[in-house]
Amino acid sequence: MSRTPPRRAALRGLAAVGTAVIGFDPFTRSWAATASGRPLHDIPELDGSLHTDEASLNAAADDFGHLVHRRPAAVLRPGSVRDVVTMVRFCAEHRVPVAPRGQGHGTNGQAQAEGGLIVETTPLATVQPVGPRSTSVRVGAGARWSEVAKATLAHGLTPPVFTDYLELSVGGTLSVGGLGGQAHRYGAQVDTVLELEVVTGAGELTHCSPTRHRDLFHAVLAGLGQCAVIVGATVRLVRAPGNVRHYLLPYADLRTFLDDQRLLVEQRRFDYVEGLVSEDASGAFRGYALEAVAYGPPAGDAPDDTALLRGLRHDPSGAEITDLTYYDFLDRLAPGVAALKEAGLWEYAHPWLDVLLPGRAAADLAGRILGELTPADLGPGGVVLLYPLVRERLRTPLLRMPDDPVPYLLAVLRTTPPGDTATVQRLLAANRSAYDLVRAAGGTWYPTGSVPFDEADWRRHFGSAWPRLAAAKRTYDPHSILVPGQGIF
Repeated sequence: MSRTPPRRAALRGLAAVGTAVIGFDPFTRSWAATASGRPLHDIPELDGSLHTDEASLNAAADDFGHLVHRRPAAVLRPGSVRDVVTMVRFCAEHRVPVAPRGQGHGTNGQAQAEGGLIVETTPLATVQPVGPRSTSVRVGAGARWSEVAKATLAHGLTPPVFTDYLELSVGGTLSVGGLGGQAHRYGAQVDTVLELEVVTGAGELTHCSPTRHRDLFHAVLAGLGQCAVIVGATVRLVRAPGNVRHYLLPYADLRTFLDDQRLLVEQRRFDYVEGLVSEDASGAFRGYALEAVAYGPPAGDAPDDTALLRGLRHDPSGAEITDLTYYDFLDRLAPGVAALKEAGLWEYAHPWLDVLLPGRAAADLAGRILGELTPADLGPGGVVLLYPLVRERLRTPLLRMPDDPVPYLLAVLRTTPPGDTATVQRLLAANRSAYDLVRAAGGTWYPTGSVPFDEADWRRHFGSAWPRLAAAKRTYDPHSILVPGQGIF
């Protein structure tokens, strides 16, 4: 009798043929045989295609971090949501791991599946039509936020919250949280979702919302893909401004910089508030720039700069004030990203650190972490972000926040040559040390970056939300096939 485990046999069947539709025989309408010659499963032909060619597998074994490489057995490019249902159900039956992949912008192998199936969500990019009075838009998980913005702006509407980089997929950011400079007003992107269309780990297509399958809804938003694959979402819309005024205000003192940021988000003076940290002439990270944006003044009026900046303690001689169209502001990173790609830096390793600091300790924690940062450790094209959120507007249970009214996101977005493994390992260790420092002070991790985590870390991370997540995992992904790269279960 064969001792080949069922999962391994299934994978052999998946990888048996390198054609566009792997192992599917249009005459017998069944999948390629396992090593024992027994058919795996009878299923309908796909609308899209499965791939095992080297280029597809190699691409799916990498991500933006260029740190972790787990090679799948196959890649699904779905022609429909039905394809996702079909293949997840197949994988559940044969215990094959599955991970959805949007733009591949993870930094630590989060959307990889060794020997499993990668579901590319890019083909699921429909943005349903909206009208000038629409209050929401239904979009496919593979749609990029830039595409959503363009489609809704044609009718004077916009999602209220964007990540800084627009070329991320809807499904990808909703699986993590989706933080940006508008979050102090509206919450994270996950807080603007009205309904989800998902495929559970059992292969069931389900619509969920705050009133329908509520447990699943809250287990998927910021749930890191553990209970279901997002295939579509209905997102809230608000009126869009035509133009914005962008303020970049320099500071020389960290505590003053943080206090002024806090003042602005508590008073809701601006629609967008973030902050940048840069090195000074000595190479220390002691240069601070408060970034604030005022949206859409009434036609014929200009923003009142005096009122908006009243009481702030920046250096007025270095202030930069710019007027932009709303979309140009949203897509402001595009030229810089193009330059990074042109210089080859997009292919560098990205051992990123993203932590959420309790506001009461933000100055001390940020000061300690930034005090140990060097320009070489940040790397060419690296960026440091530091900005406040408002806790009461962050309502998604699995987006873990410090117990503080105004937490701060500190993001150290590093770059380093991918072949320099010693430096990569050193930076990962530094990330872990920074996380331990933050956690001891009541902070949390925003899990987009690269911090070595084990199952015990995840239990601590989710804290009081862990039992609900674990229960949802047992219910909706009973064979634990979804997104193993996160290392949560």
